[in-house]
Amino acid sequence: MSFRIQPTPPAACNSMSELRQQIDMLDQKLIALLAERAGYIDRAIVLKKQESLPARINSRVEEVVANVRNRANDAQLDPALAEMLWRQLIEWSIQREAQHIPE
Repeated sequence: MSFRIQPTPPAACNSMSELRQQIDMLDQKLIALLAERAGYIDRAIVLKKQESLPARINSRVEEVVANVRNRANDAQLDPALAEMLWRQLIEWSIQREAQHIPE
C-alpha cells in the first residue's frame, strides 16, 4: 500500500520552506510529464516515417499553440507564458524528429 503526500495549496503554505517544498514536488511532476511527452515524440518519429510526414507540420504547430493558449486562459495562467514555453517545447520536439526524418 502506498501513500501519496497531498499537495498543500499555496495559501496554506506558512513558510518559504514549505512553499519551496511544494514547488519542488511540482517540478518533479513536470519533469515526469515532459519525459512522458518525449516518449510520444519518439513514437511520432516512427509513425511519421511510416506515413511519409515531415518533422515540421506548421498547421499542427499552430493548432497545438492555440490549444495551449486556450487551456492556459481557462486555468488562469498567462497565455503568452504558456505559448512561449510550448513553442520552445515544440521546437525541441521538431529538432528531435528532424534528426531521423528527412525534411
